[in-house]
Amino acid sequence: MLSLVIVNNPKDWNFTIENVEVVAAKTYVTDSEFSEVRNVRIYNLCRSYRYQSLGYYVSLLAEARGHKVFPSVSTIQDLKSLSVIRIISDEVDETLQRSLAKLQATTFDLNIYFGQSVTKQYENLSKQLYNLFQAPLLRANFVFNKKWILQNINPISLNDIPEEDKAYAAKFAEEYFARKHFRSLKKNSSIYDLAILVNPADKCPPSNARAIKNFIAAAESVGMGAEIITKDDFSKLPEFDALFIRDTTAVNHYTYRFAQRAAAEGLVVIDDPESIIKCTNKVYLAELLTKAKVPCPKTIIIHKDNQDIIPSILGFPCVLKQPDSAFSLGVAKVCNKDELKEKLDAFLDKSDLIIAQEFMPTDFDWRIGILDRTPLFACKYFMSKGHWQIVNWHPEKKAGLEYGDAQAVPINEVPDKVLRTALRAANLVGSGLYGVDLKEKGQRVVVVEINDNPDVSAGVEDGILKDNLYLMIMKSILNRIQAKKDKKE
Repeated sequence: MLSLVIVNNPKDWNFTIENVEVVAAKTYVTDSEFSEVRNVRIYNLCRSYRYQSLGYYVSLLAEARGHKVFPSVSTIQDLKSLSVIRIISDEVDETLQRSLAKLQATTFDLNIYFGQSVTKQYENLSKQLYNLFQAPLLRANFVFNKKWILQNINPISLNDIPEEDKAYAAKFAEEYFARKHFRSLKKNSSIYDLAILVNPADKCPPSNARAIKNFIAAAESVGMGAEIITKDDFSKLPEFDALFIRDTTAVNHYTYRFAQRAAAEGLVVIDDPESIIKCTNKVYLAELLTKAKVPCPKTIIIHKDNQDIIPSILGFPCVLKQPDSAFSLGVAKVCNKDELKEKLDAFLDKSDLIIAQEFMPTDFDWRIGILDRTPLFACKYFMSKGHWQIVNWHPEKKAGLEYGDAQAVPINEVPDKVLRTALRAANLVGSGLYGVDLKEKGQRVVVVEINDNPDVSAGVEDGILKDNLYLMIMKSILNRIQAKKDKKE
């Protein structure tokens, strides 16, 4: 994606940064060349963003042209809104109080240059404020009245940077723009930018390191630049055309906030926020599958007033599930009334509703990967040795967990009933990337759950398709980006 820095006067840009293309604001606003160019990222560093100023029109026309712009018009308006600032002050309150705790004064101004502060003590506060108000140069004003409060936050111009801060600002600018994929306007490249969200500390990531490398290679082969991001890169989301989440998702979690923010910015998102909401709650899935008459294990939604019915309807053993359980955690097999009471008390203490299901032992679960409402891959996930689940957690052991074997299966060798049932289930959620888990016992095929964030790891799910699996997913993302662009035009 082409990236441009817009300033009132190119002489205002005193930084020497390789491959940064600087354009005068008047030129950007009036030159028809900039109306025609596509896939542009604009960094508006004008001296003022006041209503109907040249800086205001840079952001306004950038949005009208379909360019990604920082700050956006909505950010400019938010910076003027006292009600928004009060809400933001509450949101960053913990970091704010901790960061300014040692100050003796009753007022304090904090300059934020490209998301950073010249003082290490204020780094986290600066990053949080930048994530919320994405303007390259900011000045936040704080007052102390029993506690520290954010009173105002305003964009500043390059000329407002104090002389003693200019070396720091230059360094921060260099670091900031070094992360971007700059290309010359003359090259007229149509490449798109993809962010892949991962958690390096995750013991059970949905894609292993080799798979992530394969995704990056596949993205580049179809004309997309791919960049790995983590939970610390929330502010970078608007710089991309698509977000691919390869981190374990949950609603009350940063992955959902990333998905929600990306969707609001107009990015293609896998997994989209709606799919995360639907798939990560087993109470919702139970209701959804039952209403659509998709076969599933005998299931009861349990609350404190009906918990006594479990033994008579399901018998023992049976399975209890927390609504947001994942990777076999938050799932318990109970074999008698004492175990049932113990687990019910623990689970209902965390959630007003939980799931109780019949126990249906099988040697393996089917996993059918589905993308764009079409089967993508199939695997057999075998139970962990001597255990009733695919993953056996051993907190007392160094490894912590033990997986059962996995075997990739060609789609044309999967029983037709399994494929049809998986598709029916996934289509209830959407057209994204899903992993449907099913059990097959005799003539009976049932859906255990629908995963919005299915495993795609090298050496497992890619056992049949190899590199084509990664390529098919990247092509789907590319097609979605192009469809969005075409719709705008």
